[in-house]
Amino acid sequence: MAKKDQMIRLKSIESFLRRRGAAGASFAEIARELEERFEEKDLELRFTERTFLRDKATIFDVSGIEISYSRSRNVYYISNEELDQYRENIFDNLLLVEAYREVKDKNDIMLFEQRKSRGLNQLHGLVHAILNRKVITFSYCKFWTGIKEERKVQPYALKEFRNRWYLLAQDCNATEENLTIKTFGLDRISGLEILSRHFERKPYDAAQAFKHSFGIICGTERSEQPTEVRLWFEPHQANYIKALPLHPSQEVVAEDADGVVFKLLIAPTYDFRQEILSYGPRCRVVFPTELVQQIKKELSECLSAYGAETS
Repeated sequence: MAKKDQMIRLKSIESFLRRRGAAGASFAEIARELEERFEEKDLELRFTERTFLRDKATIFDVSGIEISYSRSRNVYYISNEELDQYRENIFDNLLLVEAYREVKDKNDIMLFEQRKSRGLNQLHGLVHAILNRKVITFSYCKFWTGIKEERKVQPYALKEFRNRWYLLAQDCNATEENLTIKTFGLDRISGLEILSRHFERKPYDAAQAFKHSFGIICGTERSEQPTEVRLWFEPHQANYIKALPLHPSQEVVAEDADGVVFKLLIAPTYDFRQEILSYGPRCRVVFPTELVQQIKKELSECLSAYGAETS
């Protein structure tokens, strides 16, 4: 129970101080916030200034979040945090789990997407195999064939895209001298086995390999090499693109009442082109010309599927 109490305190303190921002909060205000959280869970709170100082140190050790004290204002506030993108994502998931536990018997409060398993039950075994450089075997079912195939691979890394996780691995029967990485969706993997056989890992930087990718496709064709892409979005849609960038390289290069032009350094692969098309008339490729023509061609083929009627 003591550990559970501490977890609730740590999470509540961090969340409360985030909400307060630069204004911060006094020890008394923090204590009142904790009292409310513990009352909601029908738990008894034991909290002193000494306990708070221990919790403050633990928050820094675990999350890299530094809570400082302003003597002039008599408040505590978050002054610095070392959370990188990955640790922040994990923390967000912990907050989601806690929110779900609070409302799990009330289905009309949090509405989750209805979707099949994402294969996350495979993560622990795959991470173990990657860290220990062990060959793995599994059955894999491709979307376009629906037929299971037995695969034996050397696992290198794991990558997330659109709430799905993918294994990056090389086939054991690959004949190329250079490393050839393939992607396998975890939701299509079954019968995972970790063999005792080890493999010699070749140099591979997954982050660098996907630096210019939109999703999980690394461009191999000449037309899919990283290039500067400029996209125009109408004002309303542009606000969403600003909030949720299409790519880390994204930046605004022009903006007026008619819309916003974003610049990206990206590989114009199939998945990226599909993303552009998904915005319909709210998005237009400005540059390069080759991509403009490619999008026009795909739109023309789409019209043909509807009998080429444009009105």
